[in-house]
Amino acid sequence: MGIELFDRDVLLVIDVQNDFCDGGALAVPGGQEVVPVINRMAGIFRHVILTQDWHPRDHHSFASNHPGRVPFETIEVAHGKQELWPDHCVEGSMGAAFHPHMHPDRAELILRKGFRKTIDSYSAFTENDRLTRTGLTGYLRERGLGRIFLSGLAYDYCVLYSAIDSMRAGFETFVIEDACRAIGMGDSVATANYRLSEAGVRRITSSMLGDEAA
Repeated sequence: MGIELFDRDVLLVIDVQNDFCDGGALAVPGGQEVVPVINRMAGIFRHVILTQDWHPRDHHSFASNHPGRVPFETIEVAHGKQELWPDHCVEGSMGAAFHPHMHPDRAELILRKGFRKTIDSYSAFTENDRLTRTGLTGYLRERGLGRIFLSGLAYDYCVLYSAIDSMRAGFETFVIEDACRAIGMGDSVATANYRLSEAGVRRITSSMLGDEAA
C-alpha cells in the first residue's frame, strides 16, 4: 500500500558526501548508490533538507588526533564513548562536498553538523553529548512541518540517530531503506533495525511513495 505525501512532509537527506561514497576516506559500501534514488524522490517532496558532516581538522573523533590510536577504536570522552574514525569530511575539502551526481537544488536548508571540535554529531537533531541542539527541531516546528522521511548515509549511524531523535522530537518518522546504505560493522545493521523498531520508526521503500519515486 502506497503512502500519500502531503505539503508538510520532509525528505531529510543525511550526509551524502564524497568521503562516505566509494573512494572516500570513510566509504560506506555502495554509498553512491543512494544518489539516483534520492534525486528521484526529491522531485515529489515539497520540502527537502540536507545535512553535511563538517569537521575541523583537529576534531576529536579523528584517530589521527589521538597518538597511539587507530580508526575504529573506542575511547572515553567527557560525554561518554567516542568511536574513532579516519579523518573525513574536513570543512572545505572535496571529501566534505556533496556527491557530484546529487542534485541539491531543491533543498531549502543545508544543515552542517560536527563542526564543534570536542563533540561529534551523528544526529541531525542533537549532537552526541545529547545536550547541544542543531536547531532543526525548531526550524521544522516553526514552519509547521510534520512527517520526516529519512535517506542517506550511513543507515546504522547518522540515519539511525537522526530517526530516533526525530521521533523523540514528536515527528512521525520513516526511514527509506533503499535510499540508505550501512557501514555494517559487526551486528550494527541488526542493532539499527531493532532500535528503529523499538523507537516506532517505520521502515519503508521508495516504491511506496508513488510512481515518481519508484
